[in-house]
Amino acid sequence: SSTLVTAGVYLLIRFNFCFNEWLMYFLLFISSMTMFMSGLGASFEFDLKKIIALSTLSQLGLMMMILSLGSYELAFFHLLTHALFKALLFMCAGNIIHSVGDFQDIRYMGGLVKFLPLTCVYFNISNLSLCGLPFLSGFYSKDLVAEIMSMGYLSFY
Repeated sequence: SSTLVTAGVYLLIRFNFCFNEWLMYFLLFISSMTMFMSGLGASFEFDLKKIIALSTLSQLGLMMMILSLGSYELAFFHLLTHALFKALLFMCAGNIIHSVGDFQDIRYMGGLVKFLPLTCVYFNISNLSLCGLPFLSGFYSKDLVAEIMSMGYLSFY
C-alpha cells in the first residue's frame, strides 16, 4: 500500500514540466490543507495504524508543498528518507500490535517498555526521525525544506 501512496508524488515529480504557476499555487494550498487536516485528525485518533497512516498523509502533503515550491529533487529526497523511517515505524507498530493480542487501540498499550524494550527504542527513534531530530534521516530533508521555504520565490518567512 505504501507504493500506491507514494506513486502519486512520484508521478508529479516525473511530470513537473507540465505545471504552470496557477497550478503551483493551487498545489501549495491543497498541500498545506492536507498537512493541517491530517495532523489534526491524528491528534484525535486512538488507532495506532490510523495515526501512522495520517502521519504518512501529512508527510505526503509536505512533499506536495516541496513540489509546489519548485524543488523536485528535494521532494524525491524526502520521499526516500520518509520511506526509510516509515518502514521501521510500521514494522515496530506491527510487532507491538501482534504482541498485545491484536489490539490497535493505544489506550490499552501501557507499559510496553518492560515487555518490548528493543521495539520501543526503535519505535521512538523512528518517531524522532519523523519529527526531524538532528542527525536522523528525517532531519536532512526537513532542514533542506526549511531552507527552500525561506529562500524560494514562494517564501513563507
